[in-house]
Amino acid sequence: MTSSVGAAPKGDIDSAYSWLRLVLTVLLGTIACVGNWTVVVVLPTLQVEFDTLRGGASLPYTLTMIGFASGGLVMGRLADKLGLMVPVFIGAFLLCGGYVLAAFTTSIWQFALISGVIGFGSAAGFAPLVSDLSHWFRKRRALAIAFAASGSYLAGTVWPLVVEHFQTLYGWRAAYQGIGLFALATMIPLGLMLNRKPAATTYAEAEAATVAARGELGISARALQAILVLAGFSCCMAMSMPQVHIVAYCGDLGYGIAVGTQIISLMLGLGVVSRLISGVVADRIGAGPMLLLGSAMQAAALLLYLFFNSLSSLWVISGLFGLFQGGIVPMYAVIIRQFLPPREAGARISMVLTATVLGMACGGLASGFIYDAAHSYRLAFLHGLLWNLVNLGLVSWLLFWPKQKRRGQLLAA
Repeated sequence: MTSSVGAAPKGDIDSAYSWLRLVLTVLLGTIACVGNWTVVVVLPTLQVEFDTLRGGASLPYTLTMIGFASGGLVMGRLADKLGLMVPVFIGAFLLCGGYVLAAFTTSIWQFALISGVIGFGSAAGFAPLVSDLSHWFRKRRALAIAFAASGSYLAGTVWPLVVEHFQTLYGWRAAYQGIGLFALATMIPLGLMLNRKPAATTYAEAEAATVAARGELGISARALQAILVLAGFSCCMAMSMPQVHIVAYCGDLGYGIAVGTQIISLMLGLGVVSRLISGVVADRIGAGPMLLLGSAMQAAALLLYLFFNSLSSLWVISGLFGLFQGGIVPMYAVIIRQFLPPREAGARISMVLTATVLGMACGGLASGFIYDAAHSYRLAFLHGLLWNLVNLGLVSWLLFWPKQKRRGQLLAA
């Protein structure tokens, strides 16, 4: 493969330009990932307006996540083949059209289907950005990936407050129309600013490094990919309960939807802090140990939700949950870039991140139906905790099995 026009020279890796690109990437991700969080805020309003149960009102979120997941697969491949600008442009137009059309829906099914389109458009702000930025850093790759993945959490910090404000003043329909127009007006120029590509030599050097690392790990590329997909799905089945239902949970407890919106903003804001800290730590101790640590701490926070539901405890536990779980998802991308072919980074990272999104979608829907059946979120939190234990088992095996295998080989020799 030869270097093309617009490709970045080798010296741009770990350079000042790399950090500028990081800032633009985070900004773009924050805007594009709006689609993941607006429906969380309007869920209680939709339940009343469309006269549906909590499970039915959770359906738009599920279809949003399914759209986000399928969009991640498509846009990850487009980023590998055509560069970052193409998926960003597609995402901008889909978000604009989706939000404007959603404002004119008259049933929960119409809203849910269009939410899938919005989710597909929001996918431009996640997997393609993470895979792209991973090529611009070597020494601080984990930190850079954590930054890139933070756009989705910054979106969760900023957008729920914005949506709640404009929903209160003008109604959710007007708020949706404004979001769609804003996304189109901002994402197009940001996409043009990120049109530059890494040099071909960057991929060649990274390929050799990943082959050597995979040989030391002792697991085939296909097996590693499968384990990461399963681990990603299970961790986000657990993660979805507080993130998707905390607003409704606070409403049920009598604390109010506005308080729930503030709590989820705190949770996701601290999730950003968690992602950045995890990036720094992973550059020192490795992505595998950081992934295991994050999964264990997330399980601890879910356990606390089972026993405490006062307003003060929800603030504290949700803050801890944000700090504990924020660094989990970026570690999958770091592991992929360490062990799997760099030219396939967009497709492979999007495949694992798609599994995490499907976990969020399925977990959010399951929690809604568990609530309808039990009239309580207690079993839903327990359901999330059990999935977290599955994730812990997979990550532990991945981290310790190669060491046990090498130890056995040495003893046999």
